[in-house]
Amino acid sequence: MTSEHKGTALVTGASSGIGAIYADRLAKQGYDLILVARNAGKLRSLANAISDKTGRSVEVLPADLGKSADLKQVEKMLRTDASITMLVNNAGIGAVAPLLASDIDAMQSMIDVNVTAPMRLAYAAAPGFVARGKGTIINIASIVAISPETLNGVYGGSKAFVLAFSQSLHHELADKGVRVQAVLPGATATDFWELSGRPVEHLPAEIVMSADAMVDAALAGLRQGELVTIPSLPDIADWQAFEAARNALRPNLSLGRPARRYAA
Repeated sequence: MTSEHKGTALVTGASSGIGAIYADRLAKQGYDLILVARNAGKLRSLANAISDKTGRSVEVLPADLGKSADLKQVEKMLRTDASITMLVNNAGIGAVAPLLASDIDAMQSMIDVNVTAPMRLAYAAAPGFVARGKGTIINIASIVAISPETLNGVYGGSKAFVLAFSQSLHHELADKGVRVQAVLPGATATDFWELSGRPVEHLPAEIVMSADAMVDAALAGLRQGELVTIPSLPDIADWQAFEAARNALRPNLSLGRPARRYAA
């Protein structure tokens, strides 16, 4: 725990699991908190526990980020509260069933929370961070962003958006004092799995990381300056090779004529 004050961190999906652990860790690091989630009772209970333990100011903002009016309340907070120095876009909805076995309205709701909400919240936070010359945006993606065959295709697509969006934000904001990090967890022991229809107990134990370990690794990656953190990846050189291969494509992705193999 530190006596240093680092401003205020706004954490979405904060009532349990990964979001609640981020809240605990950030308070211990010196952040005041604004906790956002649908369950007001759980938020208040967590806020009281963290405040009692750390002495930090903890505010709660009950909101369903799948509802436009609630989302706009959180956007307004990010635009107007100059004490906010960090945004943790953690709230999300998962799915494990195959695309053709999934309800299309449920898929739309997932896009609203996984794509629209973090995009709008980042857009609300970024101008203030740029104006003040400092700020951090942490976007919780998933390993399905680079392995979309692993789970439901819409879920994978939503997390691929989060990764690409984070990379673009970093490209635009890094020289303006704003840190961006995309976190790509693998299977993590939270209620995500049960809510998605596949209890975590049904997964091989060797692929499941505890939520505490995941968040601690992600925060270590942030301290090390990583743009993309994959908590379970043993060798960072593997990710660097992946990125190098992607960047090697860029000079030839847009040329004035088709590749020779497409010639008649």
